Amino acid sequence: MTGHGGAGGEYKDLVVFLAAAGVMVPLFNRLKISPILGFLAAGVLLGPDGLARLSDTAPWLAWLTISDAGQIRSLSELGVAFLLFMIGLELSWERLRSMRKLVFGLGLTQVAVCTVALAALFMLMGQTLVSAAVLGMGFALSSTAVVMPVMAERGRMGSAAGRTTFSVLLAQDLAVAPILITVTVMAAAALAGATPAGEFDPSVLRPALLTLVPAAIGLALIVVLGRLVLRPMFRSVARAKAQGQGQEMFVAASLLVVVGAGLAAQAAGLSMSLGALIAGLLLAETEFRREVELSIEPFKGLLLGVFFVGVGIGLDLDAVAADPAGVFGLAVGLTLLKAGLIYGAARLWGVKNRTAIEAALVLGPAGEFAFVIFGAGLVEGIASPAFTRTVMLAATISIFTIPLMALIADRLTRRVETAQPDLPAEALEPVSTENQVLIVGFGRVGRLVGEMLAEHGQSYLALDANATTVARGRAEGANVFYGDAGRPEMLQLCGVDTARAVVVTMDAPAKVDEVVRAARGLRPDLILIARARDERHAERLYHLGVTDAVPETTEAALQLAENTLVDLGVPMGLVLASIHERRDRFRALFQQAIPDGPNRPRRVRALRTTARS
Repeated sequence: MTGHGGAGGEYKDLVVFLAAAGVMVPLFNRLKISPILGFLAAGVLLGPDGLARLSDTAPWLAWLTISDAGQIRSLSELGVAFLLFMIGLELSWERLRSMRKLVFGLGLTQVAVCTVALAALFMLMGQTLVSAAVLGMGFALSSTAVVMPVMAERGRMGSAAGRTTFSVLLAQDLAVAPILITVTVMAAAALAGATPAGEFDPSVLRPALLTLVPAAIGLALIVVLGRLVLRPMFRSVARAKAQGQGQEMFVAASLLVVVGAGLAAQAAGLSMSLGALIAGLLLAETEFRREVELSIEPFKGLLLGVFFVGVGIGLDLDAVAADPAGVFGLAVGLTLLKAGLIYGAARLWGVKNRTAIEAALVLGPAGEFAFVIFGAGLVEGIASPAFTRTVMLAATISIFTIPLMALIADRLTRRVETAQPDLPAEALEPVSTENQVLIVGFGRVGRLVGEMLAEHGQSYLALDANATTVARGRAEGANVFYGDAGRPEMLQLCGVDTARAVVVTMDAPAKVDEVVRAARGLRPDLILIARARDERHAERLYHLGVTDAVPETTEAALQLAENTLVDLGVPMGLVLASIHERRDRFRALFQQAIPDGPNRPRRVRALRTTARS
């Protein structure tokens, strides 16, 4: 970045932003406040209406302010693109199907009703149809980036209110792309009709739609090229990583996909965010989904922080001070109207009163995509600049109120507890598949374990760091993904927090130890079964905390002995009894390595009993 405004240097604004991220965000985390609010506050403080006001009397303050807000906003586009890319990665047909009533029923109803009602209100305030529609669509969306962390911090994500809120936010995220396309169509229609002040003329709708033909072609090319190129590219990167070329290869490939898809969409006349969303959806169908998600997460958070810093910089305190009653009144009025509409829609779709109140209050304020849609309307020349900036101020202020709205919701609903589900039965299906068995390593041993689990009706998810093995498993219909299970973050992405058991089947002892340490560190109560190379390795694994270790050499010897005795004519019952007795004797010896001794409670039998049922 190029520094401007007296003090600074080429990278001064970047240094100021990183300093804010390193100071403000940890401070807000310590105060148990959403980090997003920390970025917003940093933008206000570091912007032209913050410390920059004092730079005339204290020139050294110029080093603590962001001089080029325009370049910050340009970089912040990447933050929104990364957010939509992550949303695309998280979507799946299974998730949408399990939540279809809330997502496509309640969620889309909320978007439609709020858009119409808010647009009507804006028209009563003197805006044209097109301008009011843009403002209504923008304010109808809520903040995924703030609401989700706030709900998680309060332990509400597993509740009925948390799932309702997530469903509505998911519907809103799905609606972003159609809304951006609608804004483009309305802009083309207004331009084709040469209508003043953004008035909409229905007679020019067909020519306007024809202007989207190049965009549709570009979109189709992105999808086709993505399906043809993404999987082979990441397989190549995975092979390079397996040869010791490092995790940075995956990071570079992931960044290339996000930025490349965004730029391709822009070249086709669409938004960078839409291109990133499509790239995420395409990658969600591949075995590399979880590894990409893990690689991209730090960049998404940091660049989304840039976006919110840009929003904070755009909070014109002079404009707020000039008409505080108008700006704050508009923020309160729009938020309460939207919350009321969401409450009514939730009740219409069968959500109980307590859940509807909590969801409506946290979803009432505006969201990050409001600024994207408002900005698109301004760029296209179909939104009233002065009034849109006032609405943007109101939207920014409303985002700051989300933690307060969650607190109010908690106070209002605390005394209204119920033992009955607050959602229809079909809405209580899990957001993501839980209680699976996690298989680490999907070679011959892991594949056989998966087949046996499936035969007994037990669901599983497998991880393997060999791209060829993963591709072969997925071709056979197995639920296997590419990834390094030695990283705790990867295990968490794969649901180790809710897994019924983890089975480590790899034949590399050092890697088995690494996975066992990571899994046991995340879940002290986890059923953890690992493949051991020999007796010494089994003893080491018991010391690391496995529930059961299965040494290859011992099991092979026992199987050879069993077959030999049976072939020699020894009765099968006697052979099996002696084999089981010897196996138990070996297990007792191995368990001497357990810090608490062989009498430590073991839960492996529970898994075996469940498997038989």
